[in-house]
Formats: sequence, C-alpha cells, structure tokens
Amino acid sequence: MPQFKQFPLPDTAEGLTEADILTWHVKPGDTVKVNQIIVEIETAKAAVELPCPWAGVVTELLAEPGQTVEVGVPIITIDTDPGGAAAPAPAPVAAEANGSSSGKIGEEMPGGRIATLVGYGPKSGAAKRRARKDAPAAPAAAPAAAVVAPPAPAPVVAQPVVVAAPVQTPGGYVPLAKPPVRKLAKDLGVDLYALTGSGPDGVITREDVETAVAAPAAAPAASYVDNGSRERRVPIKGVRKATAQAMVDSAFTAPHVTEFLTVDVTPMMELRARLKNAPEFRGVKLTPLAFCAKAIVLAARRTPDVNATWDAAANEIVYKDYVHLGIAAATPRGLVVPKVRDADRMSLKELAIALDELATVAREGKTSPADMMNGTITITNVGVFGVDTGTPILNPGESAILALGAIRDMPWVVDGEIKIRKICQLALSFDHRVVDGQQGSQFLADVGALLAEPGIAMTY
Repeated sequence: MPQFKQFPLPDTAEGLTEADILTWHVKPGDTVKVNQIIVEIETAKAAVELPCPWAGVVTELLAEPGQTVEVGVPIITIDTDPGGAAAPAPAPVAAEANGSSSGKIGEEMPGGRIATLVGYGPKSGAAKRRARKDAPAAPAAAPAAAVVAPPAPAPVVAQPVVVAAPVQTPGGYVPLAKPPVRKLAKDLGVDLYALTGSGPDGVITREDVETAVAAPAAAPAASYVDNGSRERRVPIKGVRKATAQAMVDSAFTAPHVTEFLTVDVTPMMELRARLKNAPEFRGVKLTPLAFCAKAIVLAARRTPDVNATWDAAANEIVYKDYVHLGIAAATPRGLVVPKVRDADRMSLKELAIALDELATVAREGKTSPADMMNGTITITNVGVFGVDTGTPILNPGESAILALGAIRDMPWVVDGEIKIRKICQLALSFDHRVVDGQQGSQFLADVGALLAEPGIAMTY
C-alpha cells in the first residue's frame, strides 16, 4: 500500500529557526531518488540546496516559492510506495507526541528517532499503528433493533454583512463618505480626495459630488497625497533580515569607537606592481585588499585584543590564537561576511588566492553557512565603490572591523616637498569593552605603517 512521508524543513546551520523557499526543482507527479536535489532555500546565512531523503513519487508541495517556513514544518509529501493502494497520508514524520520537531544532528529524539541533516532516521523499536476506523468489529450477539430518530435540522445562523472599509493611502488621509456616495463618485468620475465634505465631521455628501460634476473644470491643484503607485514594498527576510538583526544587536550591545588614519600607500602599490610581474605570482589576482589582510594578521600579533571576544555569559574575555578573517562582500542577496580560516598562517600569495575564491563563491550566492560563522576580525573594502572611509559596525562576537578606503592620487608632503602620491584612508571600529583607546590606536597605526612601508613586515 502507498507510504506517504512528509519531509520537514531541516536546520541547515546551527541556530537557524526559519528559511525561505527559493525554487522547487520537482513538482507533483515527479519521480525522485535518494539524495536528489528537490528544493533550494535561503536561510539567514546563505542559499542551500536540500536533497531528498527517500525515493518515490512527489504527491504534494506544501510550501510556495517565496514563503517563509519554520524549521521542522513539512514542505513536501512523497509516496515511497507508489505501487500500493490508496491510503490516507500519515502525520509528518518529524512530529512526535510531545510536539518536538527538531533536534541536533545525531541526537536521539523522543520516540527513538535520530536527527539527521534531512530529517530523522527510523525509530528504534517496533512501529506502532493506529487502529483503522473502518475495520470490522469482532463478532457479537445481534443487538436489539434500535429506533433512530431523524437528525434535527441545523439552526440557521444569520451571517453578518461585512462592509468593506475604504483603503487607506500611505499618506494617512481617507475621505469620509458613505458607500452609496462612493459609488456615485466612481460612476461620475469624481475624485473624492479632491473634495471637501460639507456634512458632519467633514463627511462627503451626494450634494458635494453632484456639485463637483456641475462645477466648471478648474486647473488641477497641487496634491501632496501619494497613492503609493510609485512605491515598491519588499518583504524583509533571508539575508537582509539576518543582517539587520545582527547590526542592531551589535550597535546597541557593543560600545563602538571609530578611529581614522590617512596613509601614503605608494610603496605598497609599487611593490604590488613588481610582484605581479614575478613568476610566482603569475595568474594570481593581487589586490590592495590582500596587502591589507596581511597587514591585519601581522598587526594582530602585537595587539591581540582586537582579535578577542567579549563573553558576557561567562564574564570573560576570550583571546584567540588564530585569525578567522571575515571579508564583507556585497551580493545580489545582500551583505554576507565569509571567513578566511587561519588567515594568520597564510602567505601573501595564499591570502590573495583565498580572497579571490571567496569573492567568486559569494557573488554566485553559494557561500555555505559554515563559511560565515565564527569569525574573529573583519575587513570591509568600501574603496571598491570609490568611497574614502566610513564608520563600520562590528559583526556580533567580534571586537574590531577595518574599513579600507579608495586609493587616490593626491598631493602629499614628502621630505618637505609636495608630490603626488597614492593616498588611502583607513577606519577602525572596535568594541571599547575589550579594546582600550591605546590598543585600538596602536593596532591602526601598525596596519598603516605596514601599508606605507611593507618592508616593516620583516621586523614582525
């Protein structure tokens, strides 16, 4: 007989509670195989493709594209035994008697199920079946004839008449008029927004509408009421929703301090030009961002506070002997911050390659949730947009973020003479609970010195 199973939305990354359905790759009637990609979803961290945990035939899609679904809610029904006779669909496989619908991967859930990435494994122990309602009763003595009274007619309940209220415009003003007057105005082509009501409390009357029709056409007066036809409303969800929440949490939790430094990076740009022609850098996309990343990981050695975390729950500051460098990247889905793991162990060439690969994956919207978690310090390269500087907001859980501004040809004093040099502005925001002013200033000065004279790196 048919076996209907419902696939609940899994938690694809630790701590997520919902996701948006982007695209279905199957439709009702399609035959699917185990691990076949059936849907693409967008979580607060990335777009993720979900595989099917069973083989069978799709019978129903339970969520529409664009719909936000909570973790544990069924999104698709699959008949795993399409050759059998028809039978009612069972309850979702993720639903247990105690209401639990999700668990950590590998954790045994109530009822004996094991949580996996794509749902739950089989129960341990014998399966229980609900007694069939249409099963014949056991033989018994014939009962006496019973007289069945005809059912009483259902009472007739008067349904309330609902009168649609006028739609309020975004400007907040709604002309007051009774429905017959509104219909008359619509039939005669009179704009109620252009009338002043003569009735009580400014209510527009039939006479007001008829007077407007009889009056000679006048030059249209300037109207400041916008009906919303030139506005677009976009639901706040996915990456945008997560970014907004993270920025609000950070801005109102960590006391931000931002410092600025203007740097002559001419020596860095000259070194970049020489290295691009070197055989070992052939084919490597060597950008100013790579030099800035290298400067950050070197400077963090002297000021480890910028790479630490404030743990309010434990009442501790956590110092980290590794650098997971976050790179703020603008994508079609919004801002994401993937991480370069163990950036402090990489050479300049390795950093340049890692940054290029990370940017490519982010632009394609394929950055995995794991690659955007557990960073220690971040760079935001506002210079690619021609912006000189800014006041960046910390990523939650981090204590510093550096903004790299545009590199411009500007006059600069060199040995008492004004010359045209390559000038860049840096902005460092830091959590003043963890980083004191002296430490933040020292770190920013070290980064600037390494960009102004890359040879200083030999002293680190």
